[in-house]
Formats: sequence, structure tokens, C-alpha cells
Amino acid sequence: MQANKTLALLCTLICIPLASCSRVVAHANTSPPEGVPVHIARAVSQDVPLEIAAVGNVEAVESVEVKPRVAGQIKEVAFTEGQNVTKGQLLFTIDRDTLSRQQAQQQAELSRDIAMEQQATAIAARDAASQKQSQSEADTAVKLGELGVLSGQSVKQAVTASDTTRASLQADKSAIAAAAGAINADRARLAQTQLQLSFAQVVAPIAGRAGAAMVKAGNVIRENDTTLVTLLQLAPIRVTFGVPEQALAEVQRLSSLGPLEVEAGPGDVPLGKGRLDFIDNTVDPATGTIRLKATFPNTDGALWPGEFVNVRLRLRVDANQLVVPQSAIQQGLEGKYAWRIQASVATMVPVTVLRTYRPPPSPQAASEVAVLGSGLRPGDMIVTEGQLRLTPGARVSPIDVPSSSSPHDSLTNNTVRNGAP
Repeated sequence: MQANKTLALLCTLICIPLASCSRVVAHANTSPPEGVPVHIARAVSQDVPLEIAAVGNVEAVESVEVKPRVAGQIKEVAFTEGQNVTKGQLLFTIDRDTLSRQQAQQQAELSRDIAMEQQATAIAARDAASQKQSQSEADTAVKLGELGVLSGQSVKQAVTASDTTRASLQADKSAIAAAAGAINADRARLAQTQLQLSFAQVVAPIAGRAGAAMVKAGNVIRENDTTLVTLLQLAPIRVTFGVPEQALAEVQRLSSLGPLEVEAGPGDVPLGKGRLDFIDNTVDPATGTIRLKATFPNTDGALWPGEFVNVRLRLRVDANQLVVPQSAIQQGLEGKYAWRIQASVATMVPVTVLRTYRPPPSPQAASEVAVLGSGLRPGDMIVTEGQLRLTPGARVSPIDVPSSSSPHDSLTNNTVRNGAP
């Protein structure tokens, strides 16, 4: 009897901890399972531009190599290298002493020839009077000879004298014409010298930025031989770039409706906006591209001749496009898909990607965005990071929940990376 009591007591002591363990296990099984941690974003619908990205080269609209138009010694360099100059601004002064002496000599020759013309004119006037008198005497002598009053010899002498004065008058007129020709020649030479004197002051033919001066004060230069300085117009300025030949038809069609907008800058952020104003007349067979040119106001001087810039040619803006971060798109055996989250449960959804592009840098913009044709709807929550741990029907635990406002609200100025226009 005592043994039975002892056995019953031992069984009671063993059952107490077992019951306690069963309660602990039951409590653990009733807690909700923990989801897979993922980053999520919201699919949004908005207007998306279609743009072609390219690399362009900045070039000046006008470029002038300033050369001397007269020979001589550089007397003064009147500008600072790298300075912005205005049209007509003095750049160089060439020594004028030789030209000034030449001008004085030609002025003296002109005065001499004018005096000679005046003298020839006076002589011609005197000879004209003599010729008139001798002609009258000759006419009288002829009449008197016909009447027998004068001998034939006297008549002949009077006629000869009249002819002589007539010839002298004709010579005087020729002398006047020669003097007038000499005066015209003198004036032409003097005008040329005066023009060369004006060339002794070298001025800027255009407004622009001056480069390095190729000569210094004291250097001797020859006419139209040495480049003194190069001027480049910086505002406006032009950017040359190429686009694939497949886009040529669309570019031509849209540009015929109005000038297309072009953005350019050395980085991802454009420094200026311009207009397309040139389409080349041939496709480069080596690269399969067509050359385009756009003009930018460049009033702030941000674009610099010779530099390479990233160019975005905007073709159109597609309205109400569904966009998601590119990181949300996965590639499977049956095509592209995304993980959609509903009630904290992940579902694999096939999607169609029309094109991708990279938004301009901003604190909220995705590094790359995909434009979808089908598969999702605006407002759908999708996984952007952590997809490798997901399976259909798996529960998720979002690390960051986006607000109702879209993180892609600033996609108006984005650039197409793939996809034909």
C-alpha cells in the first residue's frame, strides 16, 4: 500500500513540468509568423517624356582668326587674354609711322598734280582765245584773197597760224585730262594709304571671348600672315550630336511641326535648354548616325567650346504612363515580372516593359525607372529590394512604406535610355 502511494506521487511530479511545457509550446504556436523584410514602392501613373540621349560636342557659332591687314611692328596689345570683347573693341595697335610718311608724300603729290591741272587749264583758256582770234584772221584773209587784196602766200600763212593755235588748244586739253588722271590716281593711292592707316588699329570683328595673344608688343608681322588672336562667340552657342538613323524619320516629322527642345550639360544635370535647328543631309555610314545641331542661349556661359556634354533630345511626352523603379522588374524563364504586395502577401505578376530611362538626380528619384505597358495598376505596391527571398504567397514585412504621394513626381525631365521613338 505504501509503495502505491509513492508511485502515485512520482507520477504527479513528472506531469507538472510536462503540462507547463505544453502551455509554452501552445503559446509560441499561436503568435503570428514574421514576414520577409523587403523594400517596397508604389506604381504611379503620370506623363513621361520620350527623349533620345546622346553625347555632343560644344562649338562656337562664330569663330574668327584675327589677322593683320597691314605689315608693321606691333605697338600695343590692348586687351587681356581670355577677356570677353565687344564688336569693334581695339585689340592691337600697329606702328603707323611708315604709313603716315607715305600718306604725307601722297598728299603732296596730289597737291602738285592739282596745281598742274590748274596751270594746264589756264594755258588752255589762253590758247582758246588765241585760236579764236587766229581763226577770225584766217577767215578774213581767205575772203581778202578771194578778192585779190591779199596774196596767196599771206592767206596761207593766216590759215597755218589758225591751225597751229587749234593744235595747241587740243594739246592743252590733253594736258588737262592727263592732270585729272594723275589727280585721280593720287587720290586712289591716298585713300588706300588712309585705309591701311585704319587697319593699323586691329579691332574685334565679332563679340566673343578672346583666346591667347599670338604676338606681343614689338613683334614684326606681315600682312594677312600671322594669326594675332582667335575670337569665339559664346552666346549663343551650338552643340553638335548624333542620333541613330532609325530615329531620323520621327525627328524630321516632329521638327517640321515646331522646334524640338534639347538639353545639354557635362553631367546628368542639364546646364541649358536649346532648340534643334539643323539636321544634316546624309547619314554617316560608318556609325549609322545622323548629325544634328542645337543652338543654346548660353547667357551664363555654362557651355564651353570644345567640351563634350550629355545631350537629351525631347521628341514628345507620353501622357498617363505607368512607371515603377527599374529595380522592381525581375527576369524569369517566361519573361519579366514583379512582386506585388497585397495584405502583406507577395504575388508574382508578369509585366510588359515598354522602355526604361534615368531620371535627373534628386533625393527621391529612382536611379532608373521602367515604363510598363501591362501587368500592374496605379497604386499597386511592389517590391524593389529583397526579391531573392520571396516565394508566391510569402508574407512580407515592408521596411519602408511609401506615402500616397509618388516618389516619382519629378519625372517630367527624364531621359530615354532604351526603346525606339
